[in-house]
Amino acid sequence: MARGREVEETVPVPEITVEKRVTYEAYMRDCPAVSLLSSISTRWVSLTMCTLGVHERPMRYSEVSRNVPGVSQKMLTQTLRGLERDGMVRRTVAPTSPVRVDYELTDLGWNLYGLLAQVRDWAHDNADAVDHARAAYDEL
Repeated sequence: MARGREVEETVPVPEITVEKRVTYEAYMRDCPAVSLLSSISTRWVSLTMCTLGVHERPMRYSEVSRNVPGVSQKMLTQTLRGLERDGMVRRTVAPTSPVRVDYELTDLGWNLYGLLAQVRDWAHDNADAVDHARAAYDEL
């Protein structure tokens, strides 16, 4: 008995379909992971993702722009479009006058943000040590 109900002796088991996953040589030119790493490992992607993640809410383009230091309008637009295409960012257009466009992280974007936030925190915690190592190296 399970939770006060009788369990049947024979329970039909649903058929599970397992898709074959194509395997690639890691870091080879045609590996999809290499292409993805290339698209997500820019400073503008990191700063944009961290901006959207830290604020934890949809943000307008101008607000994102103010929070990503040094990014040009063209580069931010390209970055947001790329993140939207990759499924990391959701772009929502509200039919108002003027039109309101908001950007927010998707579930996939939140997953990546967690990793980028760890890298951001590591960089913050270790910036002095890296500066010291660079100075020591440059003295050689």
